[in-house]
Amino acid sequence: MAAMAGANLIYGLGMLELGMTMDYAQLVIDNEIAIMIKRAVGGIDVTDENLAVDVIKQVGAAGEFISHKHTRTNFKQAQSRTDLFDRRMRGTWLQDGGRDLTSRAYDKAKVILEGHSPDPLPAGAAEAIKEIVKEADAKYGGN
Repeated sequence: MAAMAGANLIYGLGMLELGMTMDYAQLVIDNEIAIMIKRAVGGIDVTDENLAVDVIKQVGAAGEFISHKHTRTNFKQAQSRTDLFDRRMRGTWLQDGGRDLTSRAYDKAKVILEGHSPDPLPAGAAEAIKEIVKEADAKYGGN
């Protein structure tokens, strides 16, 4: 709700126990939620193509749209996607081992911690950051 109201900061990602504890799995879970929030705040692009006006005219009110090429081409873009939240039927989930969200989040956190290599900063970015810090120190009396 705060994001929909225009907040540009989500506080507390990865925090447990009123912020006294930081947890990698919780951070990964909260990141997935933040991605979903960003998608929701982005809204729906209302165009004739997205609304499939031509398809509605072609198929008609009593027709079915599931097998239509437009639906097959576009339905994955309309849904939010997540790496962690398992949206399968319970039976399928149990058949696959029934691993809960926390277990999957810890596994993803381990993969990130063991193998992530951040993209280097663009040329000149480090110097620009140092200049910003220097100006803030001069203005606010930092060390």
